[in-house]
Amino acid sequence: QVQLVESGGGLVQAAGSLRLSCAASGRTFSSYTMAWFRQSPGKERTFIAARYWSGGNTYYADSVKGRFTISKDNAKNTVYLQMNGLKPEDTAVYYCAARVGAVVTSLQYQYWGQGTQVNVSS
Repeated sequence: QVQLVESGGGLVQAAGSLRLSCAASGRTFSSYTMAWFRQSPGKERTFIAARYWSGGNTYYADSVKGRFTISKDNAKNTVYLQMNGLKPEDTAVYYCAARVGAVVTSLQYQYWGQGTQVNVSS
């Protein structure tokens, strides 16, 4: 059973930084795509960033490009989302997701974490 557990959310001032973690277990993730999504109250869940576990390419939404970085630690089976230059509009619940196969920006991921809240104050 795949489990994804996010951590690292919290309250930060605008222009600050946070690093989210997604601890993955239950599988060998070498053939998986790992992604981050976010959802604000009253809005749809949207794609933020993704990478193929075994590859070097990364993908970002235009709204976070240049500010957020997705990375992984094989030894810890953990995916990270480094968020710099945070803005109040980045306030949302952030979700980690996993799927077998290629990167997609839709919600077509088989596995989801429980989410971690990020609040950015102005």
